[in-house]
Amino acid sequence: MDGNKLSYRLQKVAEYVPADSRLADIGSDHAYLPAYLALKGKINFGIAGEVVKGPFQNAQNEIKKENLQEIVDVRLADGLAAVELSDEINVVTICGMGGPLICQILEEGKAKLANHPRLVLQPNVGEKNVREWLVANNYQIIAEDILEEDRHIYEIIVAEFVDAKAELTAKELEFGPYLMKEKNEVFKHKWQKELDKIETVRVQLEKAKEKPVAKLEYLDEQVKLIEGVLNDESYRYCK
Repeated sequence: MDGNKLSYRLQKVAEYVPADSRLADIGSDHAYLPAYLALKGKINFGIAGEVVKGPFQNAQNEIKKENLQEIVDVRLADGLAAVELSDEINVVTICGMGGPLICQILEEGKAKLANHPRLVLQPNVGEKNVREWLVANNYQIIAEDILEEDRHIYEIIVAEFVDAKAELTAKELEFGPYLMKEKNEVFKHKWQKELDKIETVRVQLEKAKEKPVAKLEYLDEQVKLIEGVLNDESYRYCK
């Protein structure tokens, strides 16, 4: 993979970056995403932010190799500390890390979001945490995607700032408001795998000398919730 060709996951992320954006890619690793977008003429300016020295140097090498130093600035900094308000960033991408860490980066760098950039977030786990942070901070989810690559399932969450708080139901926080409406094959696969995991845990708990009743009841509720969403066709036809 290089700046000319992205993984399927990052290609999907790139689709949610509007033309002529000023981008900050936080945790940029090799800077593949900003390099790709710059080469495609999709961004006017980009920051590749990286807190670890090795990946920072990798990002520098990639940008130099593609001769993109005039468009993409590689910065060694923790999270949104890589961004200055004078950069006039209007899209922030954070990809390939856990939901709680994404929330921490957004929370600690809140001052750098004063210009209300679009957020394109790709948590590896903890998607619910991300949605909760967005709701709490007046960001409305405008699109979601779910995909499978190399036997891993990834979700992409795209959000824009709104003046009024955008509420989500408990189900929407858990499953994603757009994903649970569309219910594509990857979504079904993800939650079927979750049901299988719960069943494995249940079997183990049932063998215990003293059954953990509260835990079993909680698992039963989770099964009902997941099966309810998977089997409820009405979501597909919601406007």
